[in-house]
Amino acid sequence: MLGIDPATQTERNNYKLLIGSIIPRPIAFVTTLSSEGVLNAAPFSYFTIVTADPPMVAVSVQRKQGVRKDTSRNAVDTGEFVVHIADESYIDQINQAAAALPPEESEVALTGLTPVASSRIRVPGVAEASIRMECVLEQVVPLGGTKESPSADLLIGRVVFFHINETLIDHGHIDPQQLKPVSRLAGSSYAKLGELFTLDRPQ
Repeated sequence: MLGIDPATQTERNNYKLLIGSIIPRPIAFVTTLSSEGVLNAAPFSYFTIVTADPPMVAVSVQRKQGVRKDTSRNAVDTGEFVVHIADESYIDQINQAAAALPPEESEVALTGLTPVASSRIRVPGVAEASIRMECVLEQVVPLGGTKESPSADLLIGRVVFFHINETLIDHGHIDPQQLKPVSRLAGSSYAKLGELFTLDRPQ
């Protein structure tokens, strides 16, 4: 077993170990609205559930030289964002939305995705997603780097409304094979759902 002290490595080398080890990672496709009214969209694979009471999710958005990306800045400014679950039907557009655009340009317009009004918040979602969650910003936690220049913003969002394609619902549960989620691996690699199996929890 190889032992590695992260303090002796560069950020890039630690990054490679993390993204190659923590797989597969679900992809959150996040829309935000700038103060100028531009609909921003970007994918993030540092994404997970926080709690179900109330429902909350977390997305970690990395900074560039300590400067917040559009998603973080917009979410902090407006207090709202929409999380979409990435699936096979629109993964190409999600990938295109990762392009580095200036704040005044919309990734939604660039990729040809369809904006759709939300029910409880001002930020629109995209119609192509089978699952989207309207979120209000519960908390933002600057992390990493230094106190003056953090390396990431952990956005914790409280889900105030779910939009779920009714074809996915089976007796109150979401059918993963109908959802066809796409997950992130390392580099340019992605993964589809793959083979399912079940394990009973011990009593």
